Amino acid sequence: MLGFARSKELFNVSREKLGILVGGGPAPGINSVISAATIRALLQGVEVLGIRDGFDRLMKGRLEDIRPLKLGDVSRIHFSGGSILGTSRANPTKKDEDMVAVVDSLQRLGVTQLITIGGDDTSFSAMKVSERAAGKIRVVHVPKTIDNDLDLDPMVDTFGYQTARHIGVELVKNLMADAKTTSRWYFVVAMGRKAGHLALGVGKAAGATMTVIPEEFPRGRTTLRTLVDILAGAVIKRLVEGRRYGVAVLAEGLAESIPEDDLKKLGPIEYDDAGNMRLSELNLGDGLKKATSKRLKELGVNKLIFVSKDIGYELRCADPIPFDMEYTRDLGYCAAKFLFSGGNAAMVSLQAGNFVPIPFAQMLDPGTGRTRLRMVDTRSTRYAIARRYMIRLRRDDFDDPAVLTKFGGVCNPRLSAEEFRRQFGYVVENEAPPLDLLHARDRTPAVR
Repeated sequence: MLGFARSKELFNVSREKLGILVGGGPAPGINSVISAATIRALLQGVEVLGIRDGFDRLMKGRLEDIRPLKLGDVSRIHFSGGSILGTSRANPTKKDEDMVAVVDSLQRLGVTQLITIGGDDTSFSAMKVSERAAGKIRVVHVPKTIDNDLDLDPMVDTFGYQTARHIGVELVKNLMADAKTTSRWYFVVAMGRKAGHLALGVGKAAGATMTVIPEEFPRGRTTLRTLVDILAGAVIKRLVEGRRYGVAVLAEGLAESIPEDDLKKLGPIEYDDAGNMRLSELNLGDGLKKATSKRLKELGVNKLIFVSKDIGYELRCADPIPFDMEYTRDLGYCAAKFLFSGGNAAMVSLQAGNFVPIPFAQMLDPGTGRTRLRMVDTRSTRYAIARRYMIRLRRDDFDDPAVLTKFGGVCNPRLSAEEFRRQFGYVVENEAPPLDLLHARDRTPAVR
């Protein structure tokens, strides 16, 4: 791989140039997009500039580190995880002067087309660059995030998600074996700042004991006590079955569902430069582990072992599985081809095997003025089946006093059926009604 060039050639604006940059967190398949787009551009006779560290250097006018990409730089990188261009969370939409600097830097470099690769923040930045450039720079965005939360067609994943899920399932599978072997509970926190797609995908595919995501709560809001009682209730239900072990997969976005006063009970809160809570620094799993253990001890349920485990950084720079390898090469090709055909101001997507551009204007949520996010549809059959296989307190448990008596019998002193209902009945209030497959086309699916 060539080192960073410091050539005057970079500032030659007499020919078309394609710039490529990566924003946000890493995801498997980034290099594959870079490779495919670069090769397509070089075949077109278009020079390609690899822009290091997202928008960061452009915002600062540090153009000496921008380098051209050649065929030898990219011909085999689609096998590899990470990003040969690095990435950053630098966001030029926060300050008008930063956006001006970005467009000015791109024009000084002679960039006539720009491909951005990233999640919702990067897509929003791409849209604003397109607006500011006013046609002088054509821009397309390639949707990337293991969170799978960009507003694409429901059947279309963001690239990197399938690889992240694949590796996440392997990790959870091993933890499930360890949990059974050592009679302990694992609280596994999976990445997903807003949406629970990755947590649900991993938990459902692995057959984890349970998965908890923010979408299952009204307006995505809940309390620390509710989460603790959901987990404690599942532990009690497993004990009735004679099992002292289990694996709960938790979406990290649950942290943003909890009021800040509750979160402070889990430890100090830190924020990144974009104003986002540093969820990885919060240690949600450890906090829930301690709070759940304390709750169970209050009920006289002792001698249980809880372990917290975060999975996320292990997934982001993994080598892509073949699905993502092929998918991202297609996306990279389409991004470049779309630009060279005169396309502009759109996010690229593949739907049912065909290229579908999504205009930037359609990506905006009119309520927030930001790019729309795709949340888990808890009314879907897919989610309903996931819930059906979880071992956690359910509404029909509270229909049978004999069952509640068994649950209360795990506690010391024993809780009556009515007392158990009083303490835990509220955790099933938001559970949807039974799934009716016979009339699935006539009504919204729900959970049983």
